[in-house]
Amino acid sequence: MKTFSIVSVSLITILLAFSYIRQLLRKEIQPALAMWVMFSIAVAMSLITYLKEGNYGFTDNILNSVDVIYVITVSVAIAIWGEKSSKITRFDMGCLVVVGLIVVFWLFTQNHLVTNFMIQTILVIAYFPVVKRLIETRENSEPFLVWTGMMIAPVFSLLSSKGLLATVYSVRAIICVGTLLLIMLWIEFSAKNRKVVNEPKQN
Repeated sequence: MKTFSIVSVSLITILLAFSYIRQLLRKEIQPALAMWVMFSIAVAMSLITYLKEGNYGFTDNILNSVDVIYVITVSVAIAIWGEKSSKITRFDMGCLVVVGLIVVFWLFTQNHLVTNFMIQTILVIAYFPVVKRLIETRENSEPFLVWTGMMIAPVFSLLSSKGLLATVYSVRAIICVGTLLLIMLWIEFSAKNRKVVNEPKQN
């Protein structure tokens, strides 16, 4: 079961990375580099504090381990092929600054548990702009296939997770992505209802 979990999570994450980079190369998306740099630091710190907190290996928190490779790869791809004029929002910079402060906190205190929980909080907050955009525009611009993959991966990762922090990382991802998928489905359903209501009745 552990092997199945590790292989499944790794393959799903690799496919997600390829899908994201393909969209980047096709200019279908214009992500801000600052946000992905923040993700890279946060996810890396999450893994470091997990490994430091107990006698664990990389495969004991496979989702976090492959996420590090995923976000760094995407960050490099954005730096090379991304739109250099992509707007860096105050939210992006705010998250980046907070993550930097958390790193400083960890360097001084070496409190792995508290640092890890603070990082998970930032990774939850990072979903806010996507949710805000979906609710305000009432239009779903997010790919269901990609987010479904991001939902399945943490579910499989729970089969091989060891320790509280690994479980928290996976459950946090499941709750965040699951909530986002529900919002996306609600918007799609609402859009179809509006279309039916606005269609002219035929005699």
